[in-house]
Amino acid sequence: MKLYVTRHGQTDFNKQDRILGTTDMELNETGIRQAYGLAERVAGLDVDIMIVSPMKRAMKTAEIISEKTGLEIITEPRLREWNYGNYETHSRFSEGFEDNKINFATRMGKTGESVLQLAHRIYSVIDDVIKNYSDKNVLLVCHGGVCRIINTYFNDVKTDDFAVWMINNCDILEYDIQGENHENRR
Repeated sequence: MKLYVTRHGQTDFNKQDRILGTTDMELNETGIRQAYGLAERVAGLDVDIMIVSPMKRAMKTAEIISEKTGLEIITEPRLREWNYGNYETHSRFSEGFEDNKINFATRMGKTGESVLQLAHRIYSVIDDVIKNYSDKNVLLVCHGGVCRIINTYFNDVKTDDFAVWMINNCDILEYDIQGENHENRR
């Protein structure tokens, strides 16, 4: 089984380095172009199932992929982006934002999800995907914070590296899942 993971195309908040978690925002023109480029790359992969966050930016990215590939869109609410609490809509460089990412049991922006809560939600998705689609290659269309957590499911990540790890819009990560060990090979 291969698990492919991608982040949605660019939004205006991404371009402006503003924190975009639960704010439901559409792709901008660049994001739409990125999604078409992503669709071309996905068409060259052996993907059987596409599972998507219900948020507008991920859904639009998936719709463009579906147009090119014919893949059905399966919506998974647990793939929605990290709830960044009071940091939402503020600058990515807001005081305390990076530090909050490494305080795993502290809710983001006091009212959002902690890293531990997010990991619980996302790990359960991955466990279910592996259980239910072990004979398929699956594409997850989701978000930067979610991709960060998915990366920790398959790789050991030091705390300082966790806070700064990033996936660009419409990049694709590939994880090979081998039996019970869930080994990752890129």
